[in-house]
Amino acid sequence: MKKITTFIAILFFGSIGFAQKGAKIEFKAKNNTIDYGVINKNSDNGIRSFEYTNTGDAPLIIYSVQSTTSCTILSKQNETVQPGKSSKIDIKYNMTPGPIRKTITVESNAINYDEGRIPLKIKGEVVSL
Repeated sequence: MKKITTFIAILFFGSIGFAQKGAKIEFKAKNNTIDYGVINKNSDNGIRSFEYTNTGDAPLIIYSVQSTTSCTILSKQNETVQPGKSSKIDIKYNMTPGPIRKTITVESNAINYDEGRIPLKIKGEVVSL
């Protein structure tokens, strides 16, 4: 009986360490990717938004948003989002004709991503008609 009680106590206290408390970020876009599709350079401004929600139990802090070339971040760089609240990251692709394959990196305190770094992707193709 003593062994069973000890085992249950170890199991209980061990599971407490696995309960993750903190900020968690969930993006609305499937696989954190926005697909522009095939778009016309002259009829599209290239602006899109990554919408997200803090699904954790602590304030989510966005430290920075970094993009590769041809993509501009239009949103405020440093932001705090309270638990249960939503926000968005606005980006603008420069509409250079050709395929779109870009990555935007968000640095945050989110515990559901490795080191709080979240890769966001945009894809598609710009044509000039």
